[in-house]
Amino acid sequence: MLEVAVTRRAGDFTLDVTLAAASGVTAVFGPSGAGKTTLARCLAGLARPDAGRIVLDGKVLFDGRTNLAPHRREIGYVFQEPRLFPHLDVERNLLYGAPRGADPSDVAEMLGIAPLLARRPGGLSGGEAARVAIGRALLRRPKLLILDEPLAALDLRRRHVVLPWLERLRGAGIPMLYISHAIEEVARLADTLVLLKDGRVGHAGPVADILADPLVAADLGPEQAGALLEGPVAPGQDGLVTVRTAVGAMQVAGVPEGARHARLRVRAEDVIVATEMPRGLSALNVLPVRIAAMQDEHGPGVMLRLEAGRGALLARVTRRSCAALGLAVGRDVWAVVKTSGVARADVGTAP
Repeated sequence: MLEVAVTRRAGDFTLDVTLAAASGVTAVFGPSGAGKTTLARCLAGLARPDAGRIVLDGKVLFDGRTNLAPHRREIGYVFQEPRLFPHLDVERNLLYGAPRGADPSDVAEMLGIAPLLARRPGGLSGGEAARVAIGRALLRRPKLLILDEPLAALDLRRRHVVLPWLERLRGAGIPMLYISHAIEEVARLADTLVLLKDGRVGHAGPVADILADPLVAADLGPEQAGALLEGPVAPGQDGLVTVRTAVGAMQVAGVPEGARHARLRVRAEDVIVATEMPRGLSALNVLPVRIAAMQDEHGPGVMLRLEAGRGALLARVTRRSCAALGLAVGRDVWAVVKTSGVARADVGTAP
């Protein structure tokens, strides 16, 4: 359990954050300049708060009298850049800072870097180097693992390669604080989401609840807004599988082979709303839903929360369409989602 209540001022910027994080992955999300890295550095002991308190598993890391050194905080920190030692091979990089007698074999197997142990960092791809940096942090046996935008230095293709390994890491049982400004990473990895803006917490809670909130979606903007669904996977045909989500069965592509449980982010821009049962469509996903909430945006759009069963989708439509269709809270409608509308970057495995 991590308990944080800190303030830190730097010039015109003030970080003022109170949050609690338990087991699983807590994602801290926000735009550049929101204070994400400043918060991470305060937690790790690399920056000193002006005031406040940081407690990890009952151990005080910082308060008015205590300020433990970074190496005494039992926190693993993964930076944006791997920061590997070029003169050491992968195995020795992994073991740097680990307890005496540590065996890197299990961590190397989990992260898919066992065949690389004899290589030097200069011979690694960006994705391989990122995994070595994560493995090095894990071998310190931390009580908390902080990943500070670990994929930011990678191109899109390499991010897609590394993300499945991070999903695998999620099941290792080590609490993680994942810092990011990429919503697709957050949606695939997080259990809890903390939205940071201008140094303060705007929203915090279970990731599916936060992402399906029209108020949050309006703040995120049309390109970032999208609801999170997950469920068991059933075999399909033609490269598609069926994911039985809380809002209904979804036909999607891109679910990793052998996955039993999948997590999907369905973008609000990719959901079409119909007031009558559509016919003659190529779209495979047509779900009966009810409009539960409507939120006006600053531009011409309106964000709708569409509920069915225990789940929810978001849809972004224009005010003109809302008026023409007579859309209102409580009305039964149909949500139409093209199979190709669920991008492969938004499809991952669930715990």
